[in-house]
Amino acid sequence: MDLRQLRYFLAVAEAGHITRAAERLGLQQPPLSQQIKALETELGLVLFERHARGVALTEAGRLLQSDARGLVEGAAALQQRMALFAAGQRGPLALGFTSSAAAHAFVPRVLSACRRLHPDIALELSECNAAELTEALQAGRLHCGFLRVPVARPEGLDFETLFDEPVLLVLPLDHPLAGAEGEPVPVALLRDERFILVRRPGAPGLYAELLQRCREAGFEPRIAAEVPRMLTNLNLVAAGAGISVVPASMRGVHAHAIAYRELAAKPALHAPMTLVWRRNALPGPTATLLALVRRLAAEPG
Repeated sequence: MDLRQLRYFLAVAEAGHITRAAERLGLQQPPLSQQIKALETELGLVLFERHARGVALTEAGRLLQSDARGLVEGAAALQQRMALFAAGQRGPLALGFTSSAAAHAFVPRVLSACRRLHPDIALELSECNAAELTEALQAGRLHCGFLRVPVARPEGLDFETLFDEPVLLVLPLDHPLAGAEGEPVPVALLRDERFILVRRPGAPGLYAELLQRCREAGFEPRIAAEVPRMLTNLNLVAAGAGISVVPASMRGVHAHAIAYRELAAKPALHAPMTLVWRRNALPGPTATLLALVRRLAAEPG
């Protein structure tokens, strides 16, 4: 028994006549009669009583009609749901982001636009650091995500830089270098500072350029702490544990305790916004999000 036979059975039951049902189905009468007979043989039941004016359902036929209608309608609904998924208009979308990525106005704008334009995509959001996000994507727990600088590029993941923004030096508000707002701080003046970095040991991420500029200035930076998240980094700076750098979009966090200064580095430090996705998550809602993100990233402002 297959869905085609059930559709044929329902058509005959509705028409009450095999020839009329065959016409509606675009079939010849003999093949339709053969399919109905094959269905009766498989079930071991007589489904129709034949009479001069056509056919009528037996008790078994009426029972099958009720269940068959649900199966056929359910299969049609399933087919429609899968078509919407293939078109990227329906289904779950597990999206991760780092705290520094989410601090930029672009990420909330993407999420808002996705909910407004594609209400049948079920967003499942999670915050994690870049290493955790990459591992979750690789393990299949996430479909895509936003981060700054990748700490690894595993096989099966694609990365795309959407845009860059400046990087700012962050210092405790009472730090000697916190004054003179508007004058960039030379990297050489950071020689005796204790740095707080958001990174996995051995994977510099956003801080690779900072470390390189320090070495070019003739000193090896002293690392006071390596923390998993940008907000933890800022908390430690606010507490006076050291200094760091953050994307400019995070300016204003702990403004009562932190000074944000431009850094005089050539070439200038930059913080990219990176979109990453699992290649085998395409097509579907992931493809829809990619198209939306690219469109919004290309818009002015």
